[in-house]
Parts: sequence; structure tokens; C-alpha cells
Amino acid sequence: MDASVVLQRIKGLVRAASPRVVNLALVATLGLVAGCRTSEPTREVAGRPVVLTTFTVLADLARNVAGDRLDVRSIVKEGAEIHGYQPTPSDIQRASGADLVVENGLGLELWARRFTAAAGDIPTVTLSDGMEPLLITEDAYAGKPNPHAWMSPKRAMAYVDRLEQAFVALDPDGADVYAANAADYRTQLEQLDQELREDLASIPKEHRILVSCEGAFSYLANDYGLEEAYLWPVNAESQITPKRMARLIETVRERGVPSIFCESTVSDKAQREVAAASGARFAGTFYVDSLSKSDGPAATLLDLQRHNVKLIRQGLASDGSQS
Repeated sequence: MDASVVLQRIKGLVRAASPRVVNLALVATLGLVAGCRTSEPTREVAGRPVVLTTFTVLADLARNVAGDRLDVRSIVKEGAEIHGYQPTPSDIQRASGADLVVENGLGLELWARRFTAAAGDIPTVTLSDGMEPLLITEDAYAGKPNPHAWMSPKRAMAYVDRLEQAFVALDPDGADVYAANAADYRTQLEQLDQELREDLASIPKEHRILVSCEGAFSYLANDYGLEEAYLWPVNAESQITPKRMARLIETVRERGVPSIFCESTVSDKAQREVAAASGARFAGTFYVDSLSKSDGPAATLLDLQRHNVKLIRQGLASDGSQS
């Protein structure tokens, strides 16, 4: 049976089914799709191995290491929330044609295993393997690893190392290319680290507290001497409660935080209420879990970091004014 026919049948079931049934259907159907002919370009058609990353930030990292030798794609598109993402039939179709799946790990995208595990013969590399994570200290996720390690340029270098190793294993003939690309990108990350260190050092000591919706800046804060406060620890635990909001409002007031922020993949409505109640200014939107479109302010990981740090530096100046 042709893959398009199978997928149309799945879509009809998805529209009528509960979320639990949808998840089960997605897992069960991967085996069917893998055996079907698909119009999605595969290794044989495109002439390059296909690498499928779980989200756009990892796709950018992978493309910097892969160069032109691999066809790198992202399952989750720009602007989508990744923590609780629900794979679609088209995601399953792409997975069936992949030679390698790249994931972050640290509990970030558990949904990915629903279809990669069913495929059986698709290798998966977890970029955070072997890394000592920072732990979440509050709420239901206390004691679990914070998954946003790519927000530290130093940690991102370890991601690059893992990608190089995985790509050489996938395509040994490209080893020299991957080594050269990885070395070049590590140099760019080292330059970014120095740039961010200098930019963030200009923030007054009394204002070195970063307030966002999600606790996604733990690694960046740890690297550059900032404190962190947030509405929820991870977006998967993003329920707004009076207790959480009141606690954050009190922190912002007591510490005299001039500006607060939110991330692009979630609603900033609650954070704007925190700003109004505390007297702080809502100073902009961060990119963390997703890149922007190519014409946006965070089209690459390097752009993402520079965009965020510019907002932080401007927002946490002595009076919170733009500089």
C-alpha cells in the first residue's frame, strides 16, 4: 500500500481519537509506513544520508558539522513547543526514511522514542550523553536534570563533539570534512562564549537576576554569574498557579528587578501580569527551544544567543532602559 494512502487513513483516525489512542496509533503505524513507498526524499533518492533532529536548534548544530554531506531535517518546526510535542503522521513518514536520529536527551523529548523505538533499525545519538547536568530545584521537577544544556556555549561544544563522532560513524568517508567543520564551529562557540561573558559582565551586581517564563537559562546563568527566577521550571510543567505567580511577583519586587522576559514558544500573558503587578517592565521575547524563521532574530543558535543576551543586557541596565 502506498504511504500516502496509509497516512490519509491515520489522519482520519487522529481527528476522531483521544490523545492516548493517537499516541498508540502513531507508534503502531511506524512499521507500516516504513514498509511503504514514500514520496519523502530518502538516502537513495537524494544521494545523501538523512539525519533527523528532534528540534530546530539541534538541526542548526548538526548542519554546521555536516556541511553538504548530510541531509539534515528537524521534526519540530520553528516556533513549536518541544516538551510536549505530539508526533504527526508526516513525522513518522520522515522517520522511516532517516539514517540517524539526533536528540537532546535529559528528559526533554521523551515523545521521540514513541516512533524511533518502533522503527528498530534507525540509530539514535543523544547529545547530552556523558554530561553532568544541572538539576531543577523546585516544584514537581525537583531533582530532575534541566534539559537546556545547549544554552551554554561551552556545553554546546560537547554537543558538537558528539555530532562529529556520530557523523563519522554514519559516513566514514566524510571524516575529514566533519572534523574540519566541527573544529571551525567550536571556534565560533569559543568566540561566542567570550562575547557573552563581556556583554553580561556589564550588568550591575544588584540586577544580575534573570526572570523568564521557563527555567531555561540555568546553564547560561551558571556560566556567567547570573541568578534565575521563573514562572515554571520546564514548559512541560507550565501550569500557572496563584502560588507561583505570587512568589515571582514578590521576588521581582524585593530584588528591584527592572525587566522581565518570556520565551517564544509559550504565551507571555502571565508574565506581563507579573510585570504589571511588580512594577517591572516586560522587555522582550527570548528564543530557547526553537529558532526563529530564517528572516527572524534567531535563525541560528549563534543568533539566538546574541539576541537573548542583547535583551538581557538592555533590560537589566541600572534603570531598565534601552542602551
